[in-house]
Amino acid sequence: MKILITGGKGMLGRTLRRALGGEHELVVADLPDWDITKDDDFAARLLAVRPDVVIHCAAMTKVDDCETHRELAFRLNEDGTRNVALAAKLCGARLFAISTDYVFSGEPPREPWAWGEQDIPRPRTVYGASKFAGEQMAQMIYPDNTVILRIAWLYGAGGPSFVHTMAQLGADASGAPLKVVDDQRGNPTSTQVVADVIRFLLTKPDVSGIVHATCEEQCTWYELTCELRRLLGARFPRAVVPCTTAEFPRPAPRPRNSALKKSVLNVLGYRTPPWRAALADFVAREFALPGC
Repeated sequence: MKILITGGKGMLGRTLRRALGGEHELVVADLPDWDITKDDDFAARLLAVRPDVVIHCAAMTKVDDCETHRELAFRLNEDGTRNVALAAKLCGARLFAISTDYVFSGEPPREPWAWGEQDIPRPRTVYGASKFAGEQMAQMIYPDNTVILRIAWLYGAGGPSFVHTMAQLGADASGAPLKVVDDQRGNPTSTQVVADVIRFLLTKPDVSGIVHATCEEQCTWYELTCELRRLLGARFPRAVVPCTTAEFPRPAPRPRNSALKKSVLNVLGYRTPPWRAALADFVAREFALPGC
């Protein structure tokens, strides 16, 4: 199978290349040669390659930058996804469009809560709105052969990610206790878990529509950092203390709870690992812990 990956040089793209390269012929589509905002040029390049599958990872993902560069965010995340969907449809390739938990408001009607594939998105940020607009474009243009894969709290080999940042800050034994937000909940998810989900869905050609693909179970950023500290042991000597979102105001509002239910995957008989198990596997490989 020939698979083209937009944004193939990014963190998720790199993991997909490692995970799928041994089984499939891969085409890495990334800047400067591939520009998803140039519709005719992108379509011509895609038609020349004629992949069986397009995995669309390219996006503007820096949440705060999206708030201050709204036009660019929509050009990349909405218009870019439209161009990729049109090109995929022209060559008959199955499309996997990567999206985000930020399409939801993050304000759950009750606790505990996790957002399902059937819940109505109400994004509160430019990033979330632009990604939701991209979802709508892909589903409108190519509904029968598109999978919208929503992921969240992503970390992966080489970073950059929250996990890498916390590991670096935590290594400073002389630093003051590290304050980490404890009132935002979600599903920490490794790029390897996302790659495994995509590999599974490649065997299910009849599946289309929205699929949530995060690790099972949920936590706060503080709980994630505490677990990372436990796993790293002596490599993370710095103390960690909880704080509130209000103590760290950011340009883009952060969702209070953006945890995702995996209803579609569960119906298909597939379960992602709990976030603690996925994190332990990642830390063992990324930081080469003794005995691993």
